[in-house]
Amino acid sequence: MTSRWRAAGRLLRCVLHGTHGVLIVLLRFGSMPAAQRQWYVQWWATKTLRLMGITLRVEGAPVAGAVLMVANHISWLDIMAVHAVCPHARFVSKADVKSWPLMRHLVDAADTLYLERERKRDALRVVHAMADALKAGDTVAIFPEGTTSDGQALLPFHANLLQAAIATETPVQPVAIRFSDSTHTVSRAVEFVGATTLAQSLWMVASGDELVVRVALLPPRETARADRRALAEQLRSDIAAQLAA
Repeated sequence: MTSRWRAAGRLLRCVLHGTHGVLIVLLRFGSMPAAQRQWYVQWWATKTLRLMGITLRVEGAPVAGAVLMVANHISWLDIMAVHAVCPHARFVSKADVKSWPLMRHLVDAADTLYLERERKRDALRVVHAMADALKAGDTVAIFPEGTTSDGQALLPFHANLLQAAIATETPVQPVAIRFSDSTHTVSRAVEFVGATTLAQSLWMVASGDELVVRVALLPPRETARADRRALAEQLRSDIAAQLAA
């Protein structure tokens, strides 16, 4: 089978899987207990990675109870990778995702918190929503780089959203994500930067060869009386050290 036919087959199976997921969300999700919904989130994320030819490798484990997960950001696949490990994580996502076909229904179903980046004061609203979720015992996940990188180096970490964890004295768990393939330690197939569209990204990922995503859940840091900028630098250093290893 040529690489093009293989990629086309992966995409077709992924679209069918996505459609199946949307039907579950629209027809059954609302009546399910929380544990069953989380099972479906994990099943859907894990199978999406597998259908796209991506092998998942996990190091460490999610912190029990309320926690703010902080991860580096490479691709839309990052959410799949984290949900395959921690299906109850509630991501803070840019509101643009609402315009993505199929995907928006699945993102909504995972209790996502949306950030309107064009509105300067919307971050404050999201911080309050995050704090409420953490007080309720939820796991919330953010990408403090604010955008995707090429995976070669970390971008600066924005500290604003960390205030939710500091205000509620909730631990913060750094998460390091890396995609590799048969020839590159940091795969180019998953890059989702610049003018790359979702359709282009899907084709590049489907065309990847022996893709592996490694998710390392690192020891948490305490937040009581922390300075958010100093905390952001500590978390960035934790993730950078793991990626370098």
